[in-house]
Amino acid sequence: MKVRVRLALRDWDYMTPLVLGDVRSQRLDVQVDRVATLPEDFASDPRYDASEISFSRYTTGRSRGDTRIFGVPNFLMRGFRHRCIITASTSPLTRLQDLKGKRIGVTGWQDSGNTWTRAALAQAGVGIEDVRWYAGRLTESHPIVDRLGPYAQPGRIEAVPGERPMLELLESGELDAVFTPFMPVGFFERGSKFRHLLSDLHGTELAYFNAVGYIPGIHILGIKAEFAAQHPWLAQELSDLLDESQRVWLEKRRRYADTTPWIIDELGRCGRDLPPDWNASGLEPNRRMIADFLGEIRKQNLADTDLTPDELFPAVPHLAGEHA
Repeated sequence: MKVRVRLALRDWDYMTPLVLGDVRSQRLDVQVDRVATLPEDFASDPRYDASEISFSRYTTGRSRGDTRIFGVPNFLMRGFRHRCIITASTSPLTRLQDLKGKRIGVTGWQDSGNTWTRAALAQAGVGIEDVRWYAGRLTESHPIVDRLGPYAQPGRIEAVPGERPMLELLESGELDAVFTPFMPVGFFERGSKFRHLLSDLHGTELAYFNAVGYIPGIHILGIKAEFAAQHPWLAQELSDLLDESQRVWLEKRRRYADTTPWIIDELGRCGRDLPPDWNASGLEPNRRMIADFLGEIRKQNLADTDLTPDELFPAVPHLAGEHA
């Protein structure tokens, strides 16, 4: 009998083969729930056995000794962060260095993506102490929630006054830039009021990849620890299934490349500029990236931790012993 796995995922197009049943497991019955917002507290959410989760929140949770989630180093969301810095179309700013001494809005301080973006700024000589930071909602339609947690620093890292939408502040000049993982409605249209800070994203991001050797990981696969311990083979089986879905998707995407006029150029760039294993899952292929992320967690004072990559992503036998 197959083991049922209730899995929460963002609506990534590379999961289509899995959702449609083109990719299947002989041992798992995977029921995918495509969600717009990931579970707020997956460890306590009775709806799911596994979920896409924040790399940052998993890491800070483990640093506090929370072992309720078994993290799998399969990075379901991975991406360069330079593209996530936007500014007003009329802004004179065009370089990361230009952000020194400026006012920057973020959609969440602890977010994995923003942690990586601040790391990119630091490489350009712009430290956390060189910026006035504001956390808030991107638009009027986004909810008003606590986006700082315990990381607020009056005069340095604060909530947006009056919870005003950050795009309004960007347009008015009250903010100089905003970090956002998803571009706002209308961003890609002619005449948009906003643009990427950097004009040569491809060149900048490729140079970053060549310097560090990886594309930053944002979200990982999380499995409830007791569930994973009951089935020691399950974590690898599920990870392999997700990898196979992505492989099948890419094969089809390359064949049916007429979904947009220039997606074929994007596919060609990836094939030419990146090694074929750029998105490989597993601890060893991602060891350097994981170690660098742990370093950023410490440097940015998100957690006081001496965790190593091996401790952050322990082996299943160790997990089974913990939850026996």
